[in-house]
Amino acid sequence: MNEDRAGLIAALKKNKNALILVHNYQRPEIQDIADVLGDSLDLSRKAANDDHPVIVFCGVHFMAETAKILSPDKTVLLPRLNAGCPMAEMADPEGLKRLKAEHPGAKVVTYVNSTARVKAESDVCCTSANAVSVVKNIDADTVIFAPDRNLASWVQRFTDKKIIPWDGFCYVHQRFTVDEVRKAREAHPDAVFLVHPECPKEVADLADEVRSTSGMLRFAGETASPKIIVGTEEGMLYRLKKENPGKIFLTLGSAKACRGMKTTHIQDVVLALEKNRYAIDVPESVAARARLALERMLQYA
Repeated sequence: MNEDRAGLIAALKKNKNALILVHNYQRPEIQDIADVLGDSLDLSRKAANDDHPVIVFCGVHFMAETAKILSPDKTVLLPRLNAGCPMAEMADPEGLKRLKAEHPGAKVVTYVNSTARVKAESDVCCTSANAVSVVKNIDADTVIFAPDRNLASWVQRFTDKKIIPWDGFCYVHQRFTVDEVRKAREAHPDAVFLVHPECPKEVADLADEVRSTSGMLRFAGETASPKIIVGTEEGMLYRLKKENPGKIFLTLGSAKACRGMKTTHIQDVVLALEKNRYAIDVPESVAARARLALERMLQYA
């Protein structure tokens, strides 16, 4: 059945002259129909530079918003309107304005996992792949970092700048525990341990490597280790296994899934293409300011 729908999607995509962008955490059958499969940074670059008039974004709401901000003349479709990111909703523009007023010399670095209105209050955005570079290079000794406190903690290791973290987090990565690390180490002493920087500090402290999803892919292809324990959303393991068939990938503890990422099914992509469902829009008064922060992010990339 999925094969039939994949064929239908290919025909609809050609008719609409559409591009399908898919995040690494999506369901396997959604990853398999991607024109571009990647992390937030990969997909942001593609959205900004591609010339297809229609983008179908298989991810969560803030990602489709980001694509629309970077490509205001394109139609950006989000197959499921309720595909949300709780961490993005943890930061609000009014709270960020108050924090800026409390620290008048600080610059605001905002994780791309945020709403358009929060991006509009920021000096520059970042992804987990380039957060360290952005903070190191921004012209300020004090940085307000929103909304992920764990990514802020990871970045703090690489700079003497004062980082003021927003108290947000990814509920998926927050669930990884030190006890899971201990048990995984005992069960697989020969494995390399790889985690995402959205994990809690005490988990990242025990990892062999802390990488963004794109960094995980590079590491998996380069390492000589045949066995890798992975601490990130479980959808990532499908791609890692597919692209590295000679290696063993194990999830850290129980598999942990993002509800927002798993909301999208292949039929939703069909309906998005057939009915232009659901078109994302961002008011230009917000988009213009958010675009500056995103364009600065792409410069650091």
